[in-house]
Amino acid sequence: MSLKDTCISPWEVFPVELTAGASLTGTINLAGLRLFGLIMPADWTTADLTFQMSPDAGMTWANMLDQNGSEILSVGTPNSYITINKASDFAPLQYLRIRSGSSSSPVTQTASRVLQLVLRSV
Repeated sequence: MSLKDTCISPWEVFPVELTAGASLTGTINLAGLRLFGLIMPADWTTADLTFQMSPDAGMTWANMLDQNGSEILSVGTPNSYITINKASDFAPLQYLRIRSGSSSSPVTQTASRVLQLVLRSV
């Protein structure tokens, strides 16, 4: 999915589905927009969020790590807004996937869940 054609203001809220029984979203094409936050659904099966990036339109994926080698993690609380504290970590990305849980312990969602990505053109 591409967001570029749908962005009509500096801020955009874009829905991304995590299907039932899955722990990863499909490929998200940020198309030059930067991720600043996530709005979590009320029925989220409690799990933290981690991220993957692709340098080649989804052919290969790498877990996103911080400078210490730990997965970039956000606490996934149902019915909440999560601020991406270091939006600069996401600035160079075009292709992203969001994981429920961590790479070593993914958490499958029991039903389809829709996360709202809060994006901004920069």
